[in-house]
Amino acid sequence: MKANRWIVWMMLAMLLLVTACGQGSQSVEHTDKKAERSSQTSDGFPVTLQDKSGTDVKIAKKPTRIVSIIPNTTEIAFAIGAGNEIVGVSNYDNYPAGVAKKQKVGDLKVNREKVVALNPDLVLADSSNGEAINTLRKAGLTVLVTEAKNIDEVYKSIGLVGQATGHTGEADKLVHNMQADVRAVQEKVKTIPDEKKPKVWVEVDPSLFTAGKGTFIDDMITLAGGKNIASDVAGWKQLSEEKVLERNPDIILNTYGYYDKEATAKILNRPTWQHVKAVQAKRVQALDSDIVIRPGPRITQGLQEVARALHPDLFR
Repeated sequence: MKANRWIVWMMLAMLLLVTACGQGSQSVEHTDKKAERSSQTSDGFPVTLQDKSGTDVKIAKKPTRIVSIIPNTTEIAFAIGAGNEIVGVSNYDNYPAGVAKKQKVGDLKVNREKVVALNPDLVLADSSNGEAINTLRKAGLTVLVTEAKNIDEVYKSIGLVGQATGHTGEADKLVHNMQADVRAVQEKVKTIPDEKKPKVWVEVDPSLFTAGKGTFIDDMITLAGGKNIASDVAGWKQLSEEKVLERNPDIILNTYGYYDKEATAKILNRPTWQHVKAVQAKRVQALDSDIVIRPGPRITQGLQEVARALHPDLFR
């Protein structure tokens, strides 16, 4: 049935009205942005950023006292030249060396009193800090939350911290260099046919927790020319020994060798694993967990480490 001409005319009229209103609102928005830019100082402040908690974080001036409550944001801050402004870090921070001189403010259970006493004008956090974020915000502190589940999201975290700390140029340069690292790995493995890509088992702890789809390690295995045998599960999950043995990995990587120096030897000596290809070929290796799990600027070094483990002939 044909549409009534009156209805069609009314729809066209409404469309024209909406378009005109839209143009008017764009003009106002453009004016507002010009006004906002004119009120900024030469260092780009004040600035409002939407963080990973969905909060609009307003930063009035370039921060001079920053507390970072998780290692990955600390590493980002130091890597982009904001290390001198860091006055407090978490108990877990161990890199770079400069963190040893910073005030410790607790572990996952952040000591609110210690943070407040440092009088920070910016607190850097990650979504994994959980309730500590709201606790610090309720104390009147400005908290910027990051989150990254893959390498591309690490780039975004770096950019966000760069804007928040007044180190945008340094952040852009860091991301550019990291992207170059990734391209270099991809270039070397691009000709490896799918059937030649090794099957990889990543062991996060001896109870057979592993890194599934949507984790950094899964991302790195794929970029490095391998196949994660746990890619059919999401996140950090535990697989049964039966499933691991059935999938018979060519390479086994563990991420807990930093606290268990015998981790690789223990895997090689498991009686029920002696028929596994990786064990038979002694292709079992420990990874530096800080650089393959921590969503910071060293994540592309983690990629290079994984690539060397998978294709030692290509990455000598």
